[in-house]
Amino acid sequence: MPNPAPSAPFDIGALTTDPYGTYARLREAGPVHRFTGPDGRPAWLVTRYEDVRRALADPRLSLDKRNATPGNYSGFALPPALDVNLLNMDPPDHTRIRRLVVKAFTPGRVEKLREPVRRIAGELLDAVEAEGRTDLLASYAGPLPITVICDLLGVPQEQRLDFRAWTDALITPDPARPHQMKEAIGNMMRFYTGLIASKRAAPGDDLLSDLVAVHDGDAGDGADRLSEDELSSLAFLILFAGYENTVHLIANSVLALLDHPALMDSLRANPAGLGAAVEEFMRWDGPAPLAIRRFPLENVEIGGVTVPAGETVLLSLASANRDPHHFSEPDRLDLNRDRSGHLALGHGIHHCLGAPLARMETEIALAALLERFPGLTLDGAREDIARRPSVRARGLISLPVRW
Repeated sequence: MPNPAPSAPFDIGALTTDPYGTYARLREAGPVHRFTGPDGRPAWLVTRYEDVRRALADPRLSLDKRNATPGNYSGFALPPALDVNLLNMDPPDHTRIRRLVVKAFTPGRVEKLREPVRRIAGELLDAVEAEGRTDLLASYAGPLPITVICDLLGVPQEQRLDFRAWTDALITPDPARPHQMKEAIGNMMRFYTGLIASKRAAPGDDLLSDLVAVHDGDAGDGADRLSEDELSSLAFLILFAGYENTVHLIANSVLALLDHPALMDSLRANPAGLGAAVEEFMRWDGPAPLAIRRFPLENVEIGGVTVPAGETVLLSLASANRDPHHFSEPDRLDLNRDRSGHLALGHGIHHCLGAPLARMETEIALAALLERFPGLTLDGAREDIARRPSVRARGLISLPVRW
């Protein structure tokens, strides 16, 4: 007989208006909660650190949508050319594809990108310095990661389109524009199809050219291969995830410093502490409140609650990272705390592939900003800073600053 989830009804909208307060109440009420999502379908929300960490690495929790109970799940309606990616895969396909691309994101490879990232950050700040004010999200936190990931993939300058508009359409679609998501997906399809064709015709010294070679069979005897859909889906995921998470991590980190000026002064005086600070920013207010949804392959007990096979399971990274049973005074931003084991970028075989790159970009973005603008402050009232209305992406709509 399944063990019922604790009774703690909540409005899912509260996860956007008051996420950390809501998660605190849910953690206190119980480890797992069954609720009805915005699409009217049921799901299970896991809130406590130990349960979330264990579930992230549990092979019985599948990412493959084919393991969802029919009619129980609705997600992005992506075509196969974008959908056959690591966020929808279990081993052995997940293992095979991740192995093909992980070499691009090793700490050693990422370290070689430090100087190019510093150069890009400096150029972006050069462009706004004389103005004395800017929307830091639009002019800095957004362009920096998209430039880096486009350089890594080998996207030509003239083809670097408005990726932010596309990702916004998928993460937070505008209810007043019912066809917005479909249009964005169509634009993405045409973009990736054309980009891959251009790499076939004229390979370059970039990650996408390497992946095209793997698909086309030029990677050596016995090497793994990519299907055409896997190739385009992987390019989509690298660009989408490489942009989406890093832009929010940078902007959230800057806002955290603006809200804690003593910490900002401390880091400006001791920039060597920025690496550790980025880890605390990720724990305290990370860009991804929820891990990608899972589907139990069998009835699974989580925190003493039995979750039926095929139902949707959401693992709250944001809640786990504020669990007082693992982090002392978790709601306090403390750059000196032991934040080891935070789950902002996942855990287990699905741990964020681009984690080393996201960390490095954020550290450099903050270092350049603090060095260049010692008088950095918000340009307007703090209460006017708006968040995106999304339970899946913890990000800002804009970040007006002046110096």
